[in-house]
Amino acid sequence: MNVLTDALAALRAEFSKIFTVRMWWVLLIVLAGYVGFTAGILALVFGGVGGALASGGNAPQIPAAALPPIIYSIASSVGYVFPVLFGTLATTAEFRHQTLTPTFLATPRRGLVLGAKFVALAVVGAGYGLVALLMSVGLGSSILAATGHDTGLGDGDTWWLLARIVLAMAIWAIIGVGLGALIPSQVAAIVIVLAFTQFLEPILRLVATFWDWTASMGQYLPGAASDALVGSSIFTTLGAATGQTQSLDWWAGGLVLLAYAVVAGVFGYFTSWRRDVT
Repeated sequence: MNVLTDALAALRAEFSKIFTVRMWWVLLIVLAGYVGFTAGILALVFGGVGGALASGGNAPQIPAAALPPIIYSIASSVGYVFPVLFGTLATTAEFRHQTLTPTFLATPRRGLVLGAKFVALAVVGAGYGLVALLMSVGLGSSILAATGHDTGLGDGDTWWLLARIVLAMAIWAIIGVGLGALIPSQVAAIVIVLAFTQFLEPILRLVATFWDWTASMGQYLPGAASDALVGSSIFTTLGAATGQTQSLDWWAGGLVLLAYAVVAGVFGYFTSWRRDVT
């Protein structure tokens, strides 16, 4: 009973830490604008202006049935950086501002504190996913409908895809917590997250499409695993255009992505999280 009480108290404390600062809604606003703009542009390019231009030439066209999943999955394929970044910031801020000291004094079970942070950030990550979907589906489906395309919203598979997007965003937030625990320096953690997600992994995924043996390895990269979990992505579509279509099953992609979160969290717990704090 004491453990349950401590767990609930730790969880309430984590939510208080999250919602008493401005960072969560600042990132959320940027996420909404970024995803909405990207989804709207892609819907116009693939479903409207670009589709009309491609029909008159030799440019390859995306099948109409594949358009809605590609556009809706923008929520995770480009928006995943926001929950992972927020998870990292929420954790490294504990070290930077030394709020871990009163936290550990109130709840000496450090594993319980880290677990509460995982749960709290997973909920916030899922919330980020819902907002991202509101933008990608709202704008994307409107443009698709206006240009005479099926929105796919009457298909159960589309809603299942949307649910997996929310799950992927929640896991990305957990990965951010693990990275923040593993790399307590806030500046270093942010640089690593942005450098890997925005530059290194896209390059690695592109290079991986050149050979079969690299493609079999590239599908285990975190971004590729996330796209596999969701089941659609602009990046996998572009990869298919090169003739390389290797991808994990959705459940395997989810397990691989979750494994990244577990590994980062375990290593973070046994290194920085268990050190003495002042």
